[in-house]
Formats: sequence, structure tokens, C-alpha cells
Amino acid sequence: QVQLVESGGGLVQPGGSLSLSCVASGSILSVNALGWYRQCPGKQRELVADITIDGSTNYADSVKGRFTISRDNAKNTVYLQMNSLKPEDTAVYYCRADVFAKFALTAKPYWGQGTQVTVSS
Repeated sequence: QVQLVESGGGLVQPGGSLSLSCVASGSILSVNALGWYRQCPGKQRELVADITIDGSTNYADSVKGRFTISRDNAKNTVYLQMNSLKPEDTAVYYCRADVFAKFALTAKPYWGQGTQVTVSS
């Protein structure tokens, strides 16, 4: 079994910064791609950023230049540094990990429980 636990959400004023982290644990052989997604009420979940096992990154246009995704392979952890936050960044943020679990035949995606980020004055 694989678990993802996010931390670091909260309330911040516009222009401020927050850092999110997500740790994958359990019966893991390897963690491939990692990503952060977000969802606002009434909207579909959207990709914020993702990172491959070799460190290649991809960002949504709305966060380019403001957010930075990184990972620590030894700790099975992915981070999201969010700077210059805007009210429209308010959402529940979810991490996703493509994990090859022990005794599994293929890698599959796992999701965290989500952490609320609110940007408001």
C-alpha cells in the first residue's frame, strides 16, 4: 500500500509565498513522475506542475515564473515553492505520484488527500 501526505497549505496575503511538500511512503519500489494539481470549487482539477524522475519540469502557463517544483528522490518527496501568490491561486492542492509498488505489475498513480491554499487580504 502507498500513501501520499501533503503539508504546507494555509492562508497568505496576495504577493506572499507558501511552500508545499508531499511525501510518498509504503511499499514502494520506485517513484516515477511527481506532480501538483489544484482544484477550485465547481471546476475541474488542473495540472500546476510536474517533474520527471530525471528532473525535467513542466508548468501551467498561469504559474510559470512564480512556482517551482522540485523533488528529493532519496526521500520520495516532492515540493512546490509558490511565490507572488494571487487570489486566483486559491484552491485545494493535490500531489500525485506515479509509483511502482512492490508486487505490482505496473506503475500506477496515487493521490494525496489535498491541502487548502487560500490567497486573500
